[in-house]
Order: sequence, then C-alpha cells, then structure tokens
Amino acid sequence: MTTQVLIGLGSNLGEREMYLTRAWKLLGETSGVVLLHVSRLYETQPVLVSPDEIQPMYLNAVGLLETKLQPMELLRAMQAIEEKLDRVRTRQWESRTIDLDLLLFGDLVMQSVELTIPHPRMTERLFVLEPAAEVTPDMLHPTTKKTIAQLLSTL
Repeated sequence: MTTQVLIGLGSNLGEREMYLTRAWKLLGETSGVVLLHVSRLYETQPVLVSPDEIQPMYLNAVGLLETKLQPMELLRAMQAIEEKLDRVRTRQWESRTIDLDLLLFGDLVMQSVELTIPHPRMTERLFVLEPAAEVTPDMLHPTTKKTIAQLLSTL
C-alpha cells in the first residue's frame, strides 16, 4: 500500500536551485518512493529569525510523492539527503543548504519527539501553502479538514 505525502523543500545558502533540484532527485532515488509532482520555485523572506540576524532569501518548493515507507523511515531518508547535501544543524531556524519537511503523510496525525504530522506550522505559512496548492489543491489537511486551497485562501 502507498501513501501520498507532501514534502516542503527550502534552501537559502549556496546554489539554492541546485540544492532543491538535487534533493528532489535524491528523494526519487529512495527505495519505496515515487515522485509525482513538484511545484515551481518560490523566493521568500526568512521567517523566525532574530531582529539582529540577517539571512539570505529562501527558495522554496513543495513536492507530492507516493511512498511505501513508514513516516519515520521517510524522515530518516530525508535527513540522509540533507546530510548528503551539506546540511549543518547547530541551531533551529538557521540558514541552510537544504531543508526537507514532512508536511502531510496521507491522513495520518502523529506527534513524537522527532516528528509531528501534519507539520505544526504549515497552515500559517504562505511559502508552504502557495506551492502546495499548485501541486495538490484538493489534498485534505487531516486536522483542519480543509483542503490546501481552502487553507491558502484564509491567509
């Protein structure tokens, strides 16, 4: 059985477009993953940075895929891709070469120390909802019971 999954991709360091393209390609090479569609790239302002910090602009996209993997297996695969693409983690919300976020995993709702599905802030972020609506406007958010297009219209 496969599950449709929504993944957020972001980069604000180095060759941003290359990192997004490579991450998407590497996701497609992951066993048990089939890529369906990726949005165009959106350039966005950084969010959740301190007033004295200056970060470069982000490139963001959202991809739709199908997977036979369990959520934690997919998370580990995504983290391995981030590591392969030189992601360094020293503190939360810092600049990064690549960031892969598991946004929706079918209709699954879960919360653990490592993973919360649906992504807890996706409904508040234009840089997530706009590209998500491009790839799957009718996908239902499992806790709000609204489609991606409906969530986007409320921002």
